[in-house]
Amino acid sequence: MLALLSAWGGAASAQSAAATDPAADALPAIEVRETASVAERKQLPQTSASVTAAAAADGINVTDSSDVLKYLPSLSVRKRYIGDTQSPLATRTTGVNASARSLVYADGILLSALVNNNNGNGSPRWFMVAPEEIERVDVMYGPFAAEYPGNSYGAVTEITTRMPQQFEASAKALYSQQDFSQYGASGTYRAQEYNVSLGNRDGALAWRFSANHLDSFSQPVTYITAASVPAGATGAVATQDRTGKTIYVLGAGNLTHTVQDSARLKLSYDFTPTLTATYTLGLWQNQANANPQTYLKNAATGAPAYGSGFSASNVDQQQWMQGLELRSKTGGVWDWQVAASTMSASRDLTRTSSAAFPAGAAGGAGTIADAGGTGWSTLDAKGIWRPAGADGKRGDHVLSFGAHYDRYTLATPTWNTTDWVSGGNGALASDSRGKTETSALWAQDVWRLSSALKATLGARYEWWRAFDGYNYSTTGGVGFPVNQPQVSQSGLSPKASLAWALSDEWLATLSTGRALRFPTVGELYQNVLVGGVYLQANPNLKPEKVWSTELAIERTLAEGQGKWRVSLFEERVSDALISQSAALGSGVASFTQNVDKTRQRGIEAAFERSDVMLRGLSLNGSVTWVDARILENGGYVPTVAGASSVGKRTPYVPEWRATLVATYKPDDRWTYTLAGRYSARVYATVDNTDVNSHTYQGFDGYTVFDARVRYRFDRHWSAALGVDNLTNRDYFLFHPFPQRTVFAELKYDF
Repeated sequence: MLALLSAWGGAASAQSAAATDPAADALPAIEVRETASVAERKQLPQTSASVTAAAAADGINVTDSSDVLKYLPSLSVRKRYIGDTQSPLATRTTGVNASARSLVYADGILLSALVNNNNGNGSPRWFMVAPEEIERVDVMYGPFAAEYPGNSYGAVTEITTRMPQQFEASAKALYSQQDFSQYGASGTYRAQEYNVSLGNRDGALAWRFSANHLDSFSQPVTYITAASVPAGATGAVATQDRTGKTIYVLGAGNLTHTVQDSARLKLSYDFTPTLTATYTLGLWQNQANANPQTYLKNAATGAPAYGSGFSASNVDQQQWMQGLELRSKTGGVWDWQVAASTMSASRDLTRTSSAAFPAGAAGGAGTIADAGGTGWSTLDAKGIWRPAGADGKRGDHVLSFGAHYDRYTLATPTWNTTDWVSGGNGALASDSRGKTETSALWAQDVWRLSSALKATLGARYEWWRAFDGYNYSTTGGVGFPVNQPQVSQSGLSPKASLAWALSDEWLATLSTGRALRFPTVGELYQNVLVGGVYLQANPNLKPEKVWSTELAIERTLAEGQGKWRVSLFEERVSDALISQSAALGSGVASFTQNVDKTRQRGIEAAFERSDVMLRGLSLNGSVTWVDARILENGGYVPTVAGASSVGKRTPYVPEWRATLVATYKPDDRWTYTLAGRYSARVYATVDNTDVNSHTYQGFDGYTVFDARVRYRFDRHWSAALGVDNLTNRDYFLFHPFPQRTVFAELKYDF
């Protein structure tokens, strides 16, 4: 189902053979146009994995574009519920708290929010691309291509959307339902989603329009906990926190109802057969409210009771995406490309209550956070030169080169208000602002040494600065503004790769490369107010310096039956930017600090095979083992007597991951899929003191099975039924994760 495509430019793509039932004569013949992966088209040296739109439609329960990556090797997206806007990507060496260590693009437009490096506002803007637009998704592992910045050292995801060759239209309706039970409380949470797409080509002009509507209710996303039960109340649930201390669960928090609408228009125009312009415009809107649910009752009257910590919030967001590209496509000696993109939040308000419940649910004191000034813009110019060799033929060298510029802006003022539901801004409570920008030049030469040997040599030089940093916070009603100094860094990132085709079936690739991952605005400029203590932000964080190496051995099976790959990899990071905790005053503060050295080394095995034992049955899967360790951490401050971080596992990176997908396609109508995902537990602290995993804020290991059945009635209509978390696994990844969820889907294609 999933194609794992190699980075070898001339390697053949693996193909899945599907049986054709003679009884299915009513279905017309379907033309399948195989397209090369991004790694193949650009001749990039990275190991890559891919999934096509057809494979996703057959075998994955998809509600947004991040779901398409669900079964690719060593990847996971922390998606807490359908419609979650905070869904970071974790890779084989990076965790869910490190969104800036990977890159996500859609048609070259950056979806990664490099304004932060976290699992909140630093999450990719997956919602800017509807699943129905996707043609294929390619993931490339490691920082071995000079074209990409140092944020690529986890992985680069390239989403390619479709452009029509003739008139086409589609409509899809999706319904899902989850029955969730935890800490003695239960509920049923539903979601419905609708998508309409239209497209056409008329001579030189092609266009595609897609609109998506989602209405979703989440299970509890957080829990309200306390060290003791409020006086005069019953119903609290005794449990342990992630360090093993006894706590009481007073209720559930952030039961979220989200209504999201998105629209995307993509236009392309061929000025000549070899010169094309493409323009993309995207709009996304979100109206969400999150409410708590108390487990407490008044011991005397039995009425619902509340303690401290109960709050509600309303979110109102609108974001715009634009991209413009001009590209030549001669395939001759010279080709070039110029592209610009922007992502901006025209409206981003979060209203949160601070008044005591239950009266606080209807109004009263609160705060208004405004992130409307946050966004980013990018500009790229690229060229490719394919000179003739000594024999007059092109191909001995393929030289690509380019220039890059980006700017990221963070603005997050928070205002006090007398009415959190509908009141206006009062006094400024806090503010964090700043900008970063990066300029870069890069070049890469693909040098074919012989028919069996190919070397790829490249380098990227980057100039980075952070400026306009500003922090404001109030303590005891007094404002403390801080204007942060401007900081800058620069550096060279060399890359090298050697690929050896031992035969038509065997390929070995050795790659090494350096990456510089510069701090994000959020890591540099953050207010922290804990226990009445205000901490000034640290604008002097150093960039992460990464050396990565990978040896990949791949074998293509005969007659296009599949392939397998084994990769040995090691990643050494100096000045790793990791969130740490320290006791300050009467509380505990979390802050980002450079950890001196970490090392991640491991092995990844991936395979795909079609027609296993019987015609139409395909298998694919992966197993990854990683030994991720902190080697040096001079800035560590113990939170527990005698604790240490040296030698402990790097936070959020599991030791083991695995996937296995079985797809059976007996004819052109039916497709049956059963899939499994496994991850070992992870630690969230640098000293690994979070020993209790099965609790709120803990991180469980988990094994989750999914299933899907799809049926094509005719050339226009199809339907699918699916289940995620088939065995109803109860697990936490800091937040309580969805339990058994059932899907029903109906689609019409013209």
